[in-house]
Amino acid sequence: MANVGYNVLFEELGEGGYQVMVPALPGLITYGRTLVEAREMARDAITCHVLGLIKDGEEIPEDPFLPAPPLQEEMLIAV
Repeated sequence: MANVGYNVLFEELGEGGYQVMVPALPGLITYGRTLVEAREMARDAITCHVLGLIKDGEEIPEDPFLPAPPLQEEMLIAV
């Protein structure tokens, strides 16, 4: 098992909830009704994505530097 970290962006939506994006993992977008739920959904989505890459023998992308995102958190995922 190794830990990988990604910057996660949480965008508060006008209709409620948070859209979650992980720029280092293109196409990975999820949603949570609350910030807590959005964090849980992000952790699950990142874990599934990275485990899929490992299963397929693909390289796990590193997270590039992001200048001043609106809300940024690093999530460590055990894979």
